[in-house]
Amino acid sequence: MSANRRILTQNVLTGAWLTHNLPLQDLEYGPELNGPGALSGTLFPKLAAQSLSLVDPGTTCIYVEEDDQITWGGLIWDARPRGNVLAIEAASWTSYLHHRHDLHGQLNARGPYTNADRTKVMRDIWAYAQSVADGDLGVTVDTTTSGSLIGTPADPYKFNSWETPNLGERFDELADGDATPDYTCTAEWNSTRTAVTRRVRIGWPRLGTRRTDISFVSGVNVIEDPEIVLSGDDYAQVVIASGQGDGSAKRRQTSAVRDGRLRLEHVLDLPDIKANDVLASRAARERTRRQKLGQVSEVVVRDHPAAPLGSWQVGDDIYARIYNVWTVYTGWCRITGWTTRPDTAGGPQATVRLAPADSFQYGGTT
Repeated sequence: MSANRRILTQNVLTGAWLTHNLPLQDLEYGPELNGPGALSGTLFPKLAAQSLSLVDPGTTCIYVEEDDQITWGGLIWDARPRGNVLAIEAASWTSYLHHRHDLHGQLNARGPYTNADRTKVMRDIWAYAQSVADGDLGVTVDTTTSGSLIGTPADPYKFNSWETPNLGERFDELADGDATPDYTCTAEWNSTRTAVTRRVRIGWPRLGTRRTDISFVSGVNVIEDPEIVLSGDDYAQVVIASGQGDGSAKRRQTSAVRDGRLRLEHVLDLPDIKANDVLASRAARERTRRQKLGQVSEVVVRDHPAAPLGSWQVGDDIYARIYNVWTVYTGWCRITGWTTRPDTAGGPQATVRLAPADSFQYGGTT
């Protein structure tokens, strides 16, 4: 990873550049699958006071540029003193939706939705959010279409104004399931390098691809000993998703299988979800996750030819061989996000978050 790096900030409404080289230290940043991703860093005291106007929370965009390419962009949400430094925290574009609500109902007549493509509802959420005065973040949303539908004639998918639905929660809900679209947030210079394109990428049936050219391997590019978790407390082959409503009217969907193990149950409390198809999808997804023992949830990797930093994308499947004195884990893992720390003492590092992808093998120490 190149040391040719700049941190830029910009007023989100006017487009005016506030600085092209914010002296941010302890930098850590990265994207996320079906989430905004995050950035953090610090300004030292001699720089903090003069820089406060450059990092105004809630209305300032911040970008990381590497080798003349924007590699991350988002909104500053928090700037506060911590000891002798000013700590900065930011998140990418969909974090903005979590600060917005539907005040008109049905996204101002765009809904309700019956047998609607989830990607259309996702675009409608952004169209509504950015149609209100001072609400245009300048985000473009992919025109991807999918075969994932939401809402039925008997149970349309609604945005009721009296419930003031949170747009961010609804947007994330549309991408939360086993057969739902994926999304991630990106930023890049436009063709003339005069403005930054803020984008929400939508993938169907998924983002990313299976990578056979790179891998994560203990003793090669994995530099810390990750946990391989075996927890009966977290295991369940019966998941009950509990949704909106009270008493006997409360929505509930169950996903259950018999797998030769002692029956263990888990209740997934989702009080804001009304649609039964969404509840069923969430229950099935949670059951699948809880049935897997011996998972590796993250690895810390260094820049190495086995998987150079920046060589993978959100959603990619990558083969991992992780071992310690207790056990060995081998199998395909899906990258659900990462944070890059470019200035660590031993060279650039990334903490990569992983989820199971298809199958894996689990065994004793070899």
